[in-house]
Amino acid sequence: MTVKDTQLTETVAALTAAVAGHVRALRTARGWSLDELAGRSGVSKGMVVQIEAARTNPSVGTLVRIADAFGVTIARLLEPAEERTVRVSDAETAPKLWQGSDGGFGRLLRGMNDPSFVELWEWHFTPGERHTSENHMPGTREVLHVLEGTLTLTVDGTDHTVTAGQTIDFLADRPHTYKNPGPERTRLMMLAIVPNTEWDRRNP
Repeated sequence: MTVKDTQLTETVAALTAAVAGHVRALRTARGWSLDELAGRSGVSKGMVVQIEAARTNPSVGTLVRIADAFGVTIARLLEPAEERTVRVSDAETAPKLWQGSDGGFGRLLRGMNDPSFVELWEWHFTPGERHTSENHMPGTREVLHVLEGTLTLTVDGTDHTVTAGQTIDFLADRPHTYKNPGPERTRLMMLAIVPNTEWDRRNP
């Protein structure tokens, strides 16, 4: 195993442990059982048990559901507990929460929980790659700025073409898909603004 592989393994293990600790702490602080969190998030009880035991590396979709149930950002589940007035970090150290089949990725650069819930993402899509996201918490908005290439954003079954230098914003509380339809790489920055409230998916 190379040094890079070892560092990647250690990073994944650290993130898995952080998620396990935060999910368990947030759940117990609210007095929720495993069944209650499973019901509110729409994530199976078995998966919740695996997450709290740090025995799985949950997908971005699973993290979104759990974060929404608690009314926090994904970053809240990933980052250390200590608060810092100023924080500078390298993009290469940001967790890649989505990996495309041909080398694309989506990584969470930063998230804030106070006073508003905001997440900053970087996305890369190789030609033909796509990522479909289910509906987020009601009222969630996303702002995308395309840096390179062309993006096709599908919302409610309607395609929207966004080219380099253009920005699009939309309500992300409905299923949506990002796709690179062109022959070159598509790179974009995404800002997600999430309502500051818990969401019980059993109560639409």
